[in-house]
Amino acid sequence: MREHYHEELESLTDGLVEMANLVGSAIGRATTALLDADLQLAENVISGDEKVDDLQRDLEDRAIALLARQQPVATDLRIVVTSLRMSADLERSGDLAQHVAKLARLRYPERAIPRDLRLTILEMGQLAQRLMAQAAEVLITHDVKAAVQLEKDDDRMDELHRAIFQHLMDDRWHHGVETAVDATLVGRYYERFADHAVAVARRVVYLVTGEHAGDLLTDPPATA
Repeated sequence: MREHYHEELESLTDGLVEMANLVGSAIGRATTALLDADLQLAENVISGDEKVDDLQRDLEDRAIALLARQQPVATDLRIVVTSLRMSADLERSGDLAQHVAKLARLRYPERAIPRDLRLTILEMGQLAQRLMAQAAEVLITHDVKAAVQLEKDDDRMDELHRAIFQHLMDDRWHHGVETAVDATLVGRYYERFADHAVAVARRVVYLVTGEHAGDLLTDPPATA
């Protein structure tokens, strides 16, 4: 009986890893669709989000059933509760990838992103995909050090997000208001996607240590 119980707990992690892999792939493909004005790829990302939603609903159902039947305590309870929260982060990440793809579809056959912002958006898309891949790995390994490092790696996304605003505020911007709105929105989508990857890693830290990741990032006081 207990063996089946632990298999059910492990299946929650398996579901989260599958969700992370799906949304990581989705943001990568959505970036390509956006930059290349690839309508078919955009449609694939949009329709594919349904699978992420289905996985979240299934994971929630299983987690709630475990709470009701097994009444887990201590670490097992943290697994169930953090799994519910992480599934919400990952579901929202899938929505953000879908938003990027929908913008590509909206502007088709034109490209939504002007040439002078393409490299910035490309880097944001690649970084978002990489951060989510790191989050998936942390889910598997429960590596606290890697989880904390992921939060530090997110600093680059914040820099890129600020760079978009600086570019839009430049007097040399000549692409108009609509394109400025598109660039602002898509920058926000990538920044929030990365935040959700960081949130997953933070929850793994709490799961493993019982401490919040922010506490582990604080430098210890100097000793005499």
